[in-house]
Amino acid sequence: MNQTHDHRAQSTIEEAKKLVIDSIAETMDLYGVTRSVGTLYGTMYFEEDMSLDEMREELGMSKPSMSSGVKKLQEFNMVKNTFRKGSRKHTFIAEKDFFRFFKNFFSKKWEREVVINLEAVQRAQAKLQSVMDSKDVSDDIKQQAFIIFDQLEESKTYYHWLKKLVKVIQTDEIFKYVPIDEKEHV
Repeated sequence: MNQTHDHRAQSTIEEAKKLVIDSIAETMDLYGVTRSVGTLYGTMYFEEDMSLDEMREELGMSKPSMSSGVKKLQEFNMVKNTFRKGSRKHTFIAEKDFFRFFKNFFSKKWEREVVINLEAVQRAQAKLQSVMDSKDVSDDIKQQAFIIFDQLEESKTYYHWLKKLVKVIQTDEIFKYVPIDEKEHV
């Protein structure tokens, strides 16, 4: 074995990992997670576990940035706390199963969307109802309130559907409709 060949091969491996890390970071950025947190997840994806110091050293970011990034990833169950035997430092490991990643990440985001928007619709409809019930308001204004109320009522269909989608994903029922083909490679 030649050290030069090993060095080149190791560089090629690092380049390949960087391509995937960058694509993960860009993709996560599309879904509202900062690129730096996406880079952190992508980096952790290729490691067994990492301490905050190791993350800082690898990514050149501050320890507080690493800590807040890890907390963000933990919110979506994309990173878990682990312990190394003989070390008192906290270590973290990234979720390596992209199906579980998808399930955790999107379920949390979509659940939040449903709760926030249904609560807003409910509050807005209560306000609109008070306008529609008012005896001191012109029919034109009441009609405007009715149109908006009805539009909001129709939006509930989407949020209730999204709630069902989350349940189907969380219970893995989604795989009945969209099965995982273990042999499929692109």
